[in-house]
Amino acid sequence: MEEKSMECFSLPEGCIASILSRTTPIDTCKLSLVSTTFYSASLSDSVWNTFLPNDYTNIISRSLSHTSLFSNSSSKKSIFQALSKRPIMIDNSTKSFQLDRKSGKKCYMLGARALTIVWGDTDYYWRWINKPESRFPEVAELCNVCWLEIHGVLNTNALSPNTHYAAYLVFKVIDNARGFREYPVELSIDTFGGHNSKKNVCLTPNAETLPGYYDEEWIMEMDEMEMHERMQGLPLPNVRSDGWLEIEMGNFFSSGLEDEEVQLSVMEINGGNWKSGLIIEGIEVRPKDAN
Repeated sequence: MEEKSMECFSLPEGCIASILSRTTPIDTCKLSLVSTTFYSASLSDSVWNTFLPNDYTNIISRSLSHTSLFSNSSSKKSIFQALSKRPIMIDNSTKSFQLDRKSGKKCYMLGARALTIVWGDTDYYWRWINKPESRFPEVAELCNVCWLEIHGVLNTNALSPNTHYAAYLVFKVIDNARGFREYPVELSIDTFGGHNSKKNVCLTPNAETLPGYYDEEWIMEMDEMEMHERMQGLPLPNVRSDGWLEIEMGNFFSSGLEDEEVQLSVMEINGGNWKSGLIIEGIEVRPKDAN
């Protein structure tokens, strides 16, 4: 048994590189510690080229600040590392792209400017601001609406094939926000001819202790017990490592066999109460098991 286990160490480097190319980026990094031959094979362009998406050069060309990632002198591993280390801005900085470092799967975020926000260009309802902690040059801050409606669209041909994806609303709630404790917000994902899902959520991280206030005039007309029952047990957002909040909108499967349009929606149009203090960074789509 020991003799057979040692046979892999005598394989030619090219053969080992071929084996590594059939694993994942994280497995290749772990296997590079096995021996000097494995380490050398793990640096091969033929290995890392299989972990890069076929259209990565096109994606990089859509970034104004990262075209230097692709040059004749850049190794495929260095390109992968650059694309997986942090998001790059594409399409005039309205979207971001990144590779999941463990699997090499594609991740996208549609920034607020890439979303359709009803009344988003009317200053009384929404305003566009800069937040230093955001990856995007602009985010959308809700000033005052009673009709909250946001849509995003993504084609599955932009995603990795044979992959389960989840979509997340990425946002913040300012201290004096109002209108999000009375009625749930509906998040939905629709794929043409495919999977459709809807869920009600509470966007305030802690509806009882979050600083802010209720719309007192509105709350006087509302049965507090009814409001409590309506909001009780709803999913709450989580804090991301970058300081923003996120909440899962749902998931879908990208087969790679068909080009499907994925519709992503954020809605609260039934309550009729005025809402403010929500800051939208975007909607992120990433592999379901990605951290």
